[in-house]
Amino acid sequence: MAKKNGRPLAEIDKSQFENLYGLQCAKFEICAFFKVTDKTLDRWCRRTYKGGFSDIFSQKRGLGKISLRRIQFRQAEKSPAMAIWLGKQWLGQSDNPVPESKSDYDPVARLREFDKITAENNASPD
Repeated sequence: MAKKNGRPLAEIDKSQFENLYGLQCAKFEICAFFKVTDKTLDRWCRRTYKGGFSDIFSQKRGLGKISLRRIQFRQAEKSPAMAIWLGKQWLGQSDNPVPESKSDYDPVARLREFDKITAENNASPD
């Protein structure tokens, strides 16, 4: 058998990689963590996941959003401002203005809806 020439393949730990994209790390941050180039990371993704980094990241980034949403609910008890900021930054949430017509705005109904959602989230296991 012929001896292979060239550099050995970079070692990228799959579970560490998955933790990093779960934390919404950017490609350059993941490359820096593993001390590899973006081309090396793309080749590794193709070998490991049968797709490029962008494809894998867009498929798996939801895991990080799920974790963030869980943390947001916990943090809302201590720091509503932080929960709002995180939601706007990572979850695409925005401020909803009060409807123009006061007849459309029922604050009691909105509070009941909020209480129902909060109760459902507190009852679900992590």
